[in-house]
Amino acid sequence: MSLTLVVLAAGMGSRYGGLKQIDPVGPGGETVLDYAVFDALRAGFTRVVFVIRRDFEALFREKIGARYAVRAVVDYVFQSLDALPAGFAAPAGREKPWGTGHAVWCAREAIQGNFAVINADDFYGADSFAQLARFLKAARDAEFAMVGFRLANTLSEHGVVSRGVTAAGANKELRSIVEHTGIAPTEVGAGRKFSGEEIVSMNCWGFTPALFPGLDAQFREFLGTVVGGVPSPRSDPRGGGTPPTVDPKKAEFYLPASVSAMITRGEARVRVLPTANTWFGVTYREDKPRVQAAIAGLVQAGLYPEKLWA
Repeated sequence: MSLTLVVLAAGMGSRYGGLKQIDPVGPGGETVLDYAVFDALRAGFTRVVFVIRRDFEALFREKIGARYAVRAVVDYVFQSLDALPAGFAAPAGREKPWGTGHAVWCAREAIQGNFAVINADDFYGADSFAQLARFLKAARDAEFAMVGFRLANTLSEHGVVSRGVTAAGANKELRSIVEHTGIAPTEVGAGRKFSGEEIVSMNCWGFTPALFPGLDAQFREFLGTVVGGVPSPRSDPRGGGTPPTVDPKKAEFYLPASVSAMITRGEARVRVLPTANTWFGVTYREDKPRVQAAIAGLVQAGLYPEKLWA
């Protein structure tokens, strides 16, 4: 079975202060994304779909996409503020797209088979991709998977983070994901708001194409709540759509929240794939030295070559 890796790379990098997807962190000038693609390819993925913004398309193709083109099939999908279902329009004053769920929705026409979804600026480790590849080769219908990480291993010392905290049954079947924003390191530990042992979603997923009907329905409901628009089954049948109930300039359509809703409605089953891999990322520019040191340690341990694409 051909497996596709969908990389969410349209983030504006506002907290980081630049296009962090092309910032080198490895000894051979590699980016965090290079390590993710390297791990995915050696796990058996053969196609990479990048979800990016049009304004940095040329730079991204030259600096990132070109190095993978001789190793895998590479395609591009564009996430933009006005990429919306018919009947909806972006609200005045909003500047950025609609979040991770929207990014995957934008890729729906580029996906034919089973696929994984990751963030471009997160290091997930080889085991994460190996587990996803094994799962996806057998997955059918609405059978999905999520690689889970310990919350304590996903924090930044330099600012707050958003994490989807999960709840799962004894058989490791996901029950729900609750998005928590503004998590600071001081809130994690014994006797604090979070113990640190919670399993969280880092947007490292395995899906079949059965995701897209539910995702589309969820996105339309979200937009009806945020900006109003075409009537839905939950709209007032007398009116012209659902009135906005949240700030339309800031609301985001999170992929974990959408998957959680599908679980609640009985539309999907999601298996949690816990990994011992250490997650790290470059949420803030001050995170970069830590990431560089961690990768250097993995290279020294023989887990990665000094130059990935030599």
